[in-house]
Amino acid sequence: MGLKGYCEVGQSLVRKWRSWSRNPVSLWVRSLRSNAVLEAIAKASEERVPSVVLYNYPSFSGAYSALFAHLFHTYHNMPCLILPFSSAEPLRVEDLNIEGLETCYLLDFLCPKEFLLKLSQQLECKVVGFDHRKSVLPCIPDVNDCPENLTILVNLEKSSSSAVYEYFSAKHGDITVPDGAAPRLLDSKVRDRVELVLKYIEDGDLRRWSLPNIRAFNFGLGEWRSRFNCIANPYMYEQLLELTAEDLIAKGNSHLSFRQSAANKLLGKVFRVRLGRGFYGECLGVRADENSNLSDEIGKLLSVKSAAAGLRPIGAVIFMQRTNLKMCLRSTDNATDTSEVAKAYGGGGSPSSSSFMIRMDEYNQWIR
Repeated sequence: MGLKGYCEVGQSLVRKWRSWSRNPVSLWVRSLRSNAVLEAIAKASEERVPSVVLYNYPSFSGAYSALFAHLFHTYHNMPCLILPFSSAEPLRVEDLNIEGLETCYLLDFLCPKEFLLKLSQQLECKVVGFDHRKSVLPCIPDVNDCPENLTILVNLEKSSSSAVYEYFSAKHGDITVPDGAAPRLLDSKVRDRVELVLKYIEDGDLRRWSLPNIRAFNFGLGEWRSRFNCIANPYMYEQLLELTAEDLIAKGNSHLSFRQSAANKLLGKVFRVRLGRGFYGECLGVRADENSNLSDEIGKLLSVKSAAAGLRPIGAVIFMQRTNLKMCLRSTDNATDTSEVAKAYGGGGSPSSSSFMIRMDEYNQWIR
């Protein structure tokens, strides 16, 4: 059985894909550690598949990392099982006891240290992990505790997708093929557009936010998040190769324009808010119970309007969250720290964006 059979798990997945396209959220939840995934693992064990690839789901870097692993193993006709891995419903070490397993890749995530050590010790195969987040550094075992079969590749200056792309491109070039030098991992027809998408993903992953239209790009790419499951979506690799930064930016700009327009409609209903009963000054606020998803846009617009009115450059967006009242504070002024208010009332956030829950009786004291 070839790689395609392992990754797509047969024609039955096509039927699941049609069902998924109608109801993506429910299948997304069910498919994290589903029967289809466990069946694919059992089949891989029967066929003694030498490589397993686990990628961070749902993550943009994880999905593209899986694409590069897929392209490498497909080109060299190396059987490989690729699976999404989520901390919400993770696969277990026992699930991965595959006969003949030689290499297990962890793309765009590192498990907790105990899991990582158990994985490398119990599977008795080579384990290679990629990540770019500072938060994973405590997950890396000490040099004295690190098994010889465990390789951790963490680069804080490069997103996982870029690092995995370079890794499999190098392996691709190192393998001798019968007809001479192997071509590059990506075909020239798609290489430029995929590499541009990787630059945008890296700009967001590393929190640089320096590329033009990066916010629109992230909004455009966001709607693809639930499709990054290669088991539920057998067309994932083809779709990733077709995505362009230009199309994603255009989609994102359209979405942002719609959100901005909706936010503008609420600006005629603003009122003064006495932050901390006036202890933190006053700003403009608005109730947005039916538009809580627009709190960021509304808050920033209010921040500008509040400053123009001679108040603190903060926008307060208030809405009901289940049975509680939530206040989100936004500011476009670099010298203003909204989190000082949020932290005083049990919330938190950054200087420009923070939030907290507030009792109704307390809130009434703020708007009098």
